[in-house]
Amino acid sequence: MRRTVLPVLAVVLAILALWYVAAIPMNIREVLTEAERAGAEVWGGTAPERQDRSAWALVVRNPDLAPAGWSQERPRLPAPHQVVRELYASTIGEEVFGRRGFVQTGEFSNRSLIYHAGVTLGATLVGFLIGAAAGVLLAVGIVHNRAMDMSVMPWAVISQTIPIVALAPMIIVVLNSMGVQGLLPKAIISAYLSFFPVVVGMVKGLRAPDQMQLDLMHTWSASGGETLRKLRLPASVPYLFASLKIAIAASLVGTIVGELPVQRGGLGARMLAGSYYGQTAQIWAALFMAAILAALLVWLMGWLERRTLRAMGVPA
Repeated sequence: MRRTVLPVLAVVLAILALWYVAAIPMNIREVLTEAERAGAEVWGGTAPERQDRSAWALVVRNPDLAPAGWSQERPRLPAPHQVVRELYASTIGEEVFGRRGFVQTGEFSNRSLIYHAGVTLGATLVGFLIGAAAGVLLAVGIVHNRAMDMSVMPWAVISQTIPIVALAPMIIVVLNSMGVQGLLPKAIISAYLSFFPVVVGMVKGLRAPDQMQLDLMHTWSASGGETLRKLRLPASVPYLFASLKIAIAASLVGTIVGELPVQRGGLGARMLAGSYYGQTAQIWAALFMAAILAALLVWLMGWLERRTLRAMGVPA
């Protein structure tokens, strides 16, 4: 236990230390501007002149003011404790103590990260299911049909070279013009990112049986469907779940990107709202919520993998 916890704890502490150190030079110019307005004497000249000076030089020459970079109301880089405070206020604080929260109204507040995480989670799961199903079907077709292997697979690879940030607004606009709104456009963007890992992993898994095993199935007069069902699909299960872990994380990213042009709830809309109003702590809190959500989804895939392999008699 100690061998696993201590290295992780050491890495976390190192990241936190670097984060606190980085917050000082990132915020020093705003700190000095506020101090100057309050009547304090600062080194570095006027505010425009300080823009051309090194941030570290400003920190070294104004050591008494530098720690204020950890407590600004709208910092460029919020300190870890500011993110934690915002994360608590946007979840437990809002839902338990807020007048719009779950305790007071019986419904999640639209100001809460829990509410926005739920919106993102719904579109993520729908998009993931669509993408995973499409990926499995395409992989089966690619393995059993040489024409699909030569045509579909290259197009699947090319599709992933298109920047999703550029593609998402076009998908949203086209679907909105067709009267399709709400969860489905985000799910389609999510599926677009999630199907490719499943295709690649499933193709590799379905081709995992060697020629001797395939010859043995042929000796038993197994049809193509029986070979797929009794040999190729069981052999592909480890590859499938490895792909699903990547796909569900990509699906979450696709949903968040799809929420940016829509701005009707979700972690992506929450991040965009924070950028509009300079609430960087809100942006970071939403990022952490997205990371927590991704970790839970990947853990769920790992749990399903262990249960499935155990049911198949394979030590997981």
